[in-house]
Amino acid sequence: MVHHPQTGDRLNGTDVDTVAAIATPAGIGGIGVVRLSGPDTTKIVKQVVRALPAPRIAQYRTFVTADGDVIDRGLVLFFPAPNSYTGEDVAEFQCHGGPVVLNMLLVRLLELGARTAEPGEFTRRAFLNNKLDLTQAEAVCDLINSRTEAAARGAQRSLSGQFSNQVNEIHEKILHLRMYVEAAIDFPEEEIDFLDNAEITASITHICTQLSELVDNAARGQVLSEGLRVAIAGLPNAGKSSLLNQLAGHERAIVTPEAGTTRDTIDLVIDVEGLPVCLTDTAGLRGSDDPIEQQGIARAWKIAREADLVLYLVDITQGLDEADRHNLAQFDGTPVLVVWNKIDLDEQFRECSLPDEVDQVSISALHALRLDALRDYIRHFVGFAATDEGLFVARRRHLEALEKSLEYVEQAQHALVHQRKGELAAQDLSDAMDELGKLVGTLSADELLGEIFANFCIGK
Repeated sequence: MVHHPQTGDRLNGTDVDTVAAIATPAGIGGIGVVRLSGPDTTKIVKQVVRALPAPRIAQYRTFVTADGDVIDRGLVLFFPAPNSYTGEDVAEFQCHGGPVVLNMLLVRLLELGARTAEPGEFTRRAFLNNKLDLTQAEAVCDLINSRTEAAARGAQRSLSGQFSNQVNEIHEKILHLRMYVEAAIDFPEEEIDFLDNAEITASITHICTQLSELVDNAARGQVLSEGLRVAIAGLPNAGKSSLLNQLAGHERAIVTPEAGTTRDTIDLVIDVEGLPVCLTDTAGLRGSDDPIEQQGIARAWKIAREADLVLYLVDITQGLDEADRHNLAQFDGTPVLVVWNKIDLDEQFRECSLPDEVDQVSISALHALRLDALRDYIRHFVGFAATDEGLFVARRRHLEALEKSLEYVEQAQHALVHQRKGELAAQDLSDAMDELGKLVGTLSADELLGEIFANFCIGK
């Protein structure tokens, strides 16, 4: 039985099995990989390739069926426990990358006693066997799904432990502070007031500062991982589809002089100097009697209100009319950048005052004029710099756990400095540690682990 010293239990009672899966994407390729992990790995490998290969040395072998028929010929690698990805005995078969051949080999492994691995099960086993902590395990998935080079580098930093190390360092400092506070509570008869100590105040202030900085970094890391959701909105014929095409670098949306051409949303991901931006072109925001266009407009409003940033295009030859002002008032607190478009048609154009100090830039989407200013605004909007070498990827749950931990530490700071109540501070510090423990997996519910690893691909 495999136990995780942090979670104290196996995930679902199946971790004693030997599992197998195709680890390469579906389709035809030059090479395909089938992965095997578990206690029966050596027995199964011997029956497929006749003899166990030397550890960690790729050897050319023939893969055979139970009757001795050849499935394929290729390389086999054997990694004995505990020095493997999962911490168990692991084997990888590299053969020709056709789906038929790969499935024949997988069926052979299943005939010999393996079962099909669940999504993310190899990485889950690595976590349960202390090869990775939870943030590192999630970084494996983030690395696979990276949409920009900066996101891939950030995932590598998380996978190497950069994020976890910072969390663990803060966790350790909170632990020492909590031990000191609880000791002061346990010995109230001492003449010295242990809580009235400048070092205590300095320590908890430093922890608050570190946590706050980590929250800021995680917020940027979440954008790096998930992408910034940007909606292009505005009246018909403001140039929304032209802007989408320019930012995409190719003609992604149909552009015509006829109003209402875009009736549904068009989505794509672009790379803004390393920042993944999930861009959505929406239908023109106007009144319409066309039921199909009405649905597109309703969807446009929903997407714009849920976006992280709205690029609201205005045709400078038409100016900011009442319909634009009405639309700008409807975004319910969503940040808006007014993009004055078609500056090539008005050389005398000057940006004008806008309601509620809305930011603005001026461009020509048709001729790609001043698009760098727009890209710079998007990057600065999230505080993202392509040269930020310390940025790691993060997820929404990471950010929420850090924010809760910071809230508890700030409450403990208030209890110590202003209320002189050590009992309250000790409990808040304990709660802060619990939140950090959930983040790296030292305190994780089985439901959370199941949800995390279900998002992995089969074979990883």
